Amino acid sequence: MAALGRFSQALLRSSVAQTRRQLSAAAAGGHGEQSVRTWKILTFTVALPGVGVCMLNTFLKEHSHEHPEFVPYTHLRIRSKRFPWGDGNKSLFHNPHVNALPDGYEEH
Repeated sequence: MAALGRFSQALLRSSVAQTRRQLSAAAAGGHGEQSVRTWKILTFTVALPGVGVCMLNTFLKEHSHEHPEFVPYTHLRIRSKRFPWGDGNKSLFHNPHVNALPDGYEEH
């Protein structure tokens, strides 16, 4: 039992020493403040406008999609037994706008 205690203390000492080395190496350079400033500027000048442009693109390009023609392939939408929820024909995350039932899309 004492050997286990010595082993765990040796592991703890080695991990603490590695952490000290990593932290002291980063702090000794004195360039941490400049790096933080650079990333903050990049965030506000590149990342946030990029997200805004992507949102604008999505908003402007948004349009309703037509259902593709339903083809009753025999290997898709196989129901060997009913689902235990609802009417038993729809999956748990069924979306009537996107997901077809075995006999076709639902009419809205």
